[in-house]
Amino acid sequence: MEKKFKLVIEYDGTAYHGWQRQATDRSIQGEIEKALAVMTCREITLVASGRTDAGVHALGQVAHFTCKTQITAVEFLKGLNSLLPADIVIRSCETTSAQFHARYDARRKTYRYRILNRPVPSAVDNRFVWHLRQALDFDAMQAAAAHLVGQHDFKTFEGTGSPRSSTVRTIFKADLFREKEDGLIFEIEGDGFLRYMVRNIVGTLVEVGRDKITPGAFKTVLESRNREQAGATAPPQGLFLVSVEY
Repeated sequence: MEKKFKLVIEYDGTAYHGWQRQATDRSIQGEIEKALAVMTCREITLVASGRTDAGVHALGQVAHFTCKTQITAVEFLKGLNSLLPADIVIRSCETTSAQFHARYDARRKTYRYRILNRPVPSAVDNRFVWHLRQALDFDAMQAAAAHLVGQHDFKTFEGTGSPRSSTVRTIFKADLFREKEDGLIFEIEGDGFLRYMVRNIVGTLVEVGRDKITPGAFKTVLESRNREQAGATAPPQGLFLVSVEY
């Protein structure tokens, strides 16, 4: 009998060329599909809520697959985790309705970006933060982030060469927090995101923190729809896909 399964996946993206299956490079999708092939003796296509780029991590990526099998969800959970490398973990596996679609049914996503803001880097956390030596103006960055909330055209923060039919997205939350005495966390929740959108926003917020852009000017940059007015793209290692809501 054909069944559809929903996976929630956690991974350290450091060693992978993003989520999407690649012809030669390792990918998260490719590793999980290989493990599924071992368990089912057939090729299975995994469909995710969206792609993550090379070096980006996930705490709660969601994906689905369909296959004819007698294997239960509990058995898939145990079997996949025994076959996958240690930096990819299936947090949960459950059967779901035939109508469920990991990508098209997603209503909200939350991303988190971590910055380590101190003179010296971290030996333990270096794969999971953007290390910036220059002290950043936390209050200015927080004020600028507030302009992101609501429905806006985010063309300014879209990665070049990745046009969409619409660049309008709704952001429900955009907050900046302190993490201990030397860390910053930017967390953003929205109904969808353009390619590199979060990393481009973070890169521009850092320019605010460096006093190169005022919080008011950040709003002008957002409204300009001009990528050249925004800051550089933040590196991937600080970014996490936290959760997907349906």
